[in-house]
Amino acid sequence: MPTIDINCDMGESFGNWTMGQDAAVMPYITSANIAGGYHAGDPHVMRETVELAAEHGVGIGVHPGLPDRMGFGRRKMDATPEEVRDYVVYQLGALTAFARRHGVTVEHVKPHGAMYSMLSESTEHARAVMEGMLEVDEDLIYLATDMNIYEVAQEVDGLSAVFEGYVDLDYRADRSLIVEKQLADRDPELVADRFVSIATEGVVEAVNGDVIEVPADSICIHGDNPNAVPILEAIHDRLDDHDIELAPLAEVA
Repeated sequence: MPTIDINCDMGESFGNWTMGQDAAVMPYITSANIAGGYHAGDPHVMRETVELAAEHGVGIGVHPGLPDRMGFGRRKMDATPEEVRDYVVYQLGALTAFARRHGVTVEHVKPHGAMYSMLSESTEHARAVMEGMLEVDEDLIYLATDMNIYEVAQEVDGLSAVFEGYVDLDYRADRSLIVEKQLADRDPELVADRFVSIATEGVVEAVNGDVIEVPADSICIHGDNPNAVPILEAIHDRLDDHDIELAPLAEVA
């Protein structure tokens, strides 16, 4: 029976501005990547999101970004490996405090936006962040968005890593993702088909028709997708038919 995690980026609202559908999505997922307050989120949103995850028994991870709220953490920034490590440790510390307050633990780290791109392109930056994670908590899991980062994570002594796949975005034949500036409605049944394909066979169809390997133990669903809830409902409708079990990252790592 295949076991897989469903993760979602959350806690990205700020003040009176709302991002995503956290309350509606949370019942359907097993891991929440919660913004650490740099690219998005604030202390109140962080607390509320931790409370919501704890209420639903969802695993908690930090979704750290570069200090760039205006650009939602998607703009490039010149930062040394040590500086990026400190950004991650700082945001991890903030989320850890809220998690302890609510009797839960932070299980994983999944960098956001331009920070993720930086780590993917620079082994030095990636190793600095991963080693910083271990210095905070040796049980933390790195959620790897691409194979470059996943391979680096596997070389860091003592670090657990999980590779994630995407079903509400399209893949190119080289396994790179086609990231849209604004997510559009996706056919829930098509997305559910992709979920089953990755969960049971570790493959998915690219935009050119090639079948590519995506050896993922976690699947990301975007909570800011307009029809995220129908997508998740369609996925859950397939679980029993294909003997797929859901579990948080700490159980699939």
